[in-house]
Amino acid sequence: MGPTMTAARPTRGRPPGRVSLNRALSKLGIASRAEATRLIAAGRVTVDGRVVRDPAAAVVPERAVIAIDGQPAARAAWRTLLLHKPRGVLTTRADPGGRPTVFDLLGEAGAHLVPVGRLDLATTGLLLLTTDTRFAAWATDPASAVPRLYVVTVRGEVSDETAARLTAGVEDAGERLAADAVTIRKRSRRETHLLVRLREGKNRELRRLFAALGHEVTRLTRVAFGGLELGALAPGAWRPVSVEELRAAFPGAPLAFEKGTLGGSL
Repeated sequence: MGPTMTAARPTRGRPPGRVSLNRALSKLGIASRAEATRLIAAGRVTVDGRVVRDPAAAVVPERAVIAIDGQPAARAAWRTLLLHKPRGVLTTRADPGGRPTVFDLLGEAGAHLVPVGRLDLATTGLLLLTTDTRFAAWATDPASAVPRLYVVTVRGEVSDETAARLTAGVEDAGERLAADAVTIRKRSRRETHLLVRLREGKNRELRRLFAALGHEVTRLTRVAFGGLELGALAPGAWRPVSVEELRAAFPGAPLAFEKGTLGGSL
């Protein structure tokens, strides 16, 4: 996709085990870990008929009967969506300040979904959301080295030497930041347009990386994640991603979907 970039450099399910109650609800795709914690603390969750108010209480999800407000907590059907997140929208389920979130855009389609990583408020582009929390954890684990491709605009002219430093890496707040690959698409004294690939997705990594080298990021769009591309999807629009498409886009990823039924482990 786009100019050629020059780089700097099957999972089996485990037997049923004990996990914290809030993690069990999250892994079932029923609520985020934070939401599950609130439900449990409010006394709305029972395990084998008894109210449990400790989010860290250990349960075996495959064996326990977990209910919320008296309704059995069944695993949500497998779904994954690809959303074009607009600027000014938060990657969170709710905002105390009333700012719009990706779940406001999704409406009922967002039920039981969790974001696969996050895009900050000013960043636009490809955001995956899924009920498959095992896949989400794998895709965002630095050890998986899933590529993320961004179109970046920064203030000022980025020299070839600075581009080389982007891939060599810099230290910021005790953390090493580095791009996996960089292509300069267009530059002038006023601004530079680049294509940058990351492999880890640390918090605000590109903004911090460019700032450390004296350039402010003014526009940032994620155009690809793994083998999925944003394409012509309009800001605020979303589309479903099939399990076959996800398998092809993320080779080796553990998926809870298996031969048309839900499988895998928590």
